[in-house]
Amino acid sequence: MAIGARVLNTVERIGNRLPDPVFLFLWLILGLVVLSLVGSGLGWSAVNPVTGDTLAAQSLLSAENLERLIIGMPKTLAEFPPLGIVITIIYGASVAERSGLFATAIRGALLNAPKAILTPVVVIVGMMSHHASDASYVVVIPLAAVIFAAAGRHPLAGLAAGFAAVSGGYAGNLFPGASDALILGITEPAARLIDPSYSVNIAGNWFFIVGVVVVFTPIVWFLTDRIIEPRLGQWTPTSAKDAPAADEKTPLTAPEKRGLAWAGLAVLGMIALWTAITLLPGSPFVDLEAEAGQEYNPLYRSLVAFFAITFFVAGGAFGAGAGSVKSHRDMVRMMVEGLSQLAPYIVLAFFAAHFVAMFNWSGLGPILAVNAAAGLQEVALPTPLLLITVVLVSCFFDLFIGSASAKWSALAPIVVPMFMLLGISPEMTTAAYRMGDSVTNIATPLMSYFPLILTFAQRWDPKFGLGSLMSTMLPYAGAFLVAGLLMVAAWVALDLPLGPGVGVHYEPPPPAEAIQTPAEGGLTGPSAPPEAAAVAGPGVEKR
Repeated sequence: MAIGARVLNTVERIGNRLPDPVFLFLWLILGLVVLSLVGSGLGWSAVNPVTGDTLAAQSLLSAENLERLIIGMPKTLAEFPPLGIVITIIYGASVAERSGLFATAIRGALLNAPKAILTPVVVIVGMMSHHASDASYVVVIPLAAVIFAAAGRHPLAGLAAGFAAVSGGYAGNLFPGASDALILGITEPAARLIDPSYSVNIAGNWFFIVGVVVVFTPIVWFLTDRIIEPRLGQWTPTSAKDAPAADEKTPLTAPEKRGLAWAGLAVLGMIALWTAITLLPGSPFVDLEAEAGQEYNPLYRSLVAFFAITFFVAGGAFGAGAGSVKSHRDMVRMMVEGLSQLAPYIVLAFFAAHFVAMFNWSGLGPILAVNAAAGLQEVALPTPLLLITVVLVSCFFDLFIGSASAKWSALAPIVVPMFMLLGISPEMTTAAYRMGDSVTNIATPLMSYFPLILTFAQRWDPKFGLGSLMSTMLPYAGAFLVAGLLMVAAWVALDLPLGPGVGVHYEPPPPAEAIQTPAEGGLTGPSAPPEAAAVAGPGVEKR
């Protein structure tokens, strides 16, 4: 116990000394400038085996790159792939959240859950609630405790199950949403450092995230019912204030039920509309000239617009039925409020966008990826073991840096191209990263919502401290890590599809004829990567 406490204290000290992610990117940019000067001076280079281009390190203080940095600064931010995706979906998601649709749907699902399957319902609703952004933390977790208490079970067991699903199961969902758009939006420009024609869409990890739900749900169910709740003991309210409040157990009102019905009709209408557009002759969602298996890529790329419009329409329909939306001005206000909460991410995106772009201009990312891939090919590590390494590295950084997009923005330009050269698709590398980024959320007190969860817990047991919460959640974190590693390895071994038309392996196109003398900018050959990639694919950040 003393050793564990020392380890946790060390992690906490290191994490507290790290700068804010914004300044973390600033320091990374400064380090990148110095490294580019060294690389260009020493003549670092490599040959892209996919395009045949000769890659040469370029100084970020060259006239061309300074012009790109200073004059093109607004363009660099505007073309940062995740930013447009995030803002687009937030327009709709903010209406769905602030009209009460998300919270009411979550409450209705949990209140109506049969007692025998209460735990798995909490888990599945918790993972699905990621579409509701931060509402998943402030609605699902405390409500899970209330529902358990109302069912005569220990409320802290419900809180633990909800926390494990919402935070530890962050990589899981039944449908793509905010986190998919955000993380895969960072993956595409990293993939284009090696293959400029590579395209990533929001559904690129769809089957994988469903797999996370399938694997993690029985784990939480078993641990909660057989280990955590028996350890907590029998719970009995010591006073009236310990019992769930009357309004917390109140069934959905007639207006809320009407709002949910109208929202359901709106969702069905959107599905019917998208289906009709897809089936129309000459549909913009179908590319008949594409290669086999790629015909529906435009449909997958349209899912960003689909989710944004569906959230907007369903939120408005719920608000009209429930009475929370009185006029169109209410919906405009909700969008404004939603975007205002996005300000911290927009600040971070400015620095992340420039780090990613400057990494591209320097040429260091693909050079490092090509040479590292060559070294790993000589070692001949099995593909599952390579991806397990990605999971573990992601777990380690997650203990200190909470922002999923900040970590991936720094890692993707190196890891994604390197694994592409080893025959692993960008989507598979992304899935492995997301698994590692997810499972340790509930094990670190540095996670920004940890104090809030502790506050929720102390409502039911004032003596429930930080150590109590951590000891309660560690079994989930350990089980998630083992299951996550096995799941990633099995996914690769069985060569399962990650999403529609997306597989584990990457097959590069035939290499183009290389031109031996590098042109200014670090690349030669028939094609050069774009300065900033346009992405396919609410915008929210975990924690």
